[in-house]
Amino acid sequence: MNRTPHIDPKGCTVGFGKTVLMPGDPLRSKYIAENFLENAVLVNGVRGVNGYTGYYKGVKVSVMASGMGMPSIGIYSYELYKYFGVQNIIRIGSAGAINESVALRDIVVGMGACTNSNFPAQYNMNGTIAPICDYSLLEITKRVADTKEQKLHIGNLYSSDTFYDDSFPSSGWGKMGCLAVEMEAAALYCTAMRLRMRALAICTISDILYPPFSALDAESREKTFTAMMELALDSAVEFEKLPELQPVD
Repeated sequence: MNRTPHIDPKGCTVGFGKTVLMPGDPLRSKYIAENFLENAVLVNGVRGVNGYTGYYKGVKVSVMASGMGMPSIGIYSYELYKYFGVQNIIRIGSAGAINESVALRDIVVGMGACTNSNFPAQYNMNGTIAPICDYSLLEITKRVADTKEQKLHIGNLYSSDTFYDDSFPSSGWGKMGCLAVEMEAAALYCTAMRLRMRALAICTISDILYPPFSALDAESREKTFTAMMELALDSAVEFEKLPELQPVD
């Protein structure tokens, strides 16, 4: 089994599934493993970023936290794709609504991810990269949601490098059609695009960032986003049918 500075299975032979669900919060990954996966085994605990592998409806699936922010998810997603045989990563996180079409506890899916981050600059492109999801993951997830009669908002996310921002730029991004602000999707999409892997961000609205402002508490974010969790898990079962990929150098 491979080891990296940030992921160390420590002799565990179970490894990772083809699909990894990535919440930001390590406690949310623990909650999913304990409540949705059968025979879940801890496969990473480095820096308290817990990762588990188990079975959901007979399919091997993993769930591992990404931590907060683009540098963090950039590290974990790169290592999972490059060294652990992971092909699909679904970010399952919280987000703040910046578009009045989106309400508290709604589920948004990032077709693309605008960003104020310098993360894409590493690729030395003579222009602007547009971080986008993998269409096959998006199409399957939408189809699974339709079978559940589950409403999704599909569009652009705004991935911000700052949580506390003096300029409060989110309202401007909302005017440009971005549905919600979060902190990881753009880096995940860039990493998947670079390695020719697949990624999708699914977020539950935990905060309303337009008047009247409102927010859920930490425990609610950890334990009550079950509709998003089940959507991601049921989609992961369908992802198993997708063609095998190998990361590019």
